[in-house]
Amino acid sequence: MGIVFTRLFSSVFGNREARILVLGLDNAGKTTILCGQTSIRPYWRCYFPNTQAIIYVVDSSDTDRLVTAKEEFHAILEEDELKGAVVLVYANKQDLPGALDDAAITESLELHKIKSRQWAIFKTSAIKGEGLFEGLDWLSNTLKSGSS
Repeated sequence: MGIVFTRLFSSVFGNREARILVLGLDNAGKTTILCGQTSIRPYWRCYFPNTQAIIYVVDSSDTDRLVTAKEEFHAILEEDELKGAVVLVYANKQDLPGALDDAAITESLELHKIKSRQWAIFKTSAIKGEGLFEGLDWLSNTLKSGSS
């Protein structure tokens, strides 16, 4: 899947360089999307400098940890080095029974409180590959329009 994601980024972004963080609680689906990332929450701060975009992955079926996901998400948004970063939220695991839709995840994460940066949320199923391209297309277009 890592090679697929590299190809996915190449097809969307071309040769343009962009520093993008993919973050989320453990078991949210980051590894399925990126392949090979372990739980590195304590080390996230090491990756913040020069970041233009954040992809935050949420397990839409794990309603018990949505409060934790929201707290971590808003703590990330408060980091000085990430103040200008664009935010893409993947409401992942839409293929599982009981998964909350993008509107419910938007409410749970309190995305409506984000006023000082561009953000978008996309329903995804990393296992099925659904919604990933659409999110990356939005991210690519947003980063392109911000650099012109």
